[in-house]
Amino acid sequence: MTAARTHARPAPVPGAGRPAARGLRRFTRSRAPRPEVCELCGTPVAEDRHRHLVETEKRALVCACTPCALLFDRPGAGAGRYRTVPDRYLADPAHRLDDTAWEALRIPVGVAFFFRNAALDRLVALYPSPAGATESELDPDTWQAVLGAGRLAALLEPDVEALLLRHTPDRTECYLVPVDICYELVGRMRLLWQGFDGGPEARAALTAFFRHVERRAAPLPAAEPGRGRP
Repeated sequence: MTAARTHARPAPVPGAGRPAARGLRRFTRSRAPRPEVCELCGTPVAEDRHRHLVETEKRALVCACTPCALLFDRPGAGAGRYRTVPDRYLADPAHRLDDTAWEALRIPVGVAFFFRNAALDRLVALYPSPAGATESELDPDTWQAVLGAGRLAALLEPDVEALLLRHTPDRTECYLVPVDICYELVGRMRLLWQGFDGGPEARAALTAFFRHVERRAAPLPAAEPGRGRP
């Protein structure tokens, strides 16, 4: 099996080599006193109604109000320029990842997320670091062997959803989540990180983040006999 190549370069937006997306600023700075504004219509957006779109050509996140997000909720809407980030969280209790599987991914920290970039037609693997999101290029055989055969991978929507993994001595958690929360996590870690291992505040925030994801994630039903994928 070909080893994955890890690169220590920041990748702060979906797809490497792009300037930081405007929609990510709220994750990497102190909260502004004024409300966020929809970047499509200019309407102020309350925190509980804040949505994101992926601008597919630029591979960037864009802040949106609920009505604007609904306009791009279906594939192909608006000529495919924007795609609304879904709000689903899924887990597959039947798909267990052991230490050998995690080691094959060659991720140097205990957290990573993976999404399929439609424009590049390949999987993108990123992990949080003090510099932001850092990209690790995965060999296709490694991806297929570790994650590709799972039911969550089969359900993954390109660009707007991600497989979020956390490895601890006890287990490896894997969830299908909206891609924007992965960048929210990156922003939190960048703000809180201290020292070599992140420090107690960053570790506590990471644990709280994954407990929130775990509570929201709906388990997939047991697969029918003879059917390994939905």
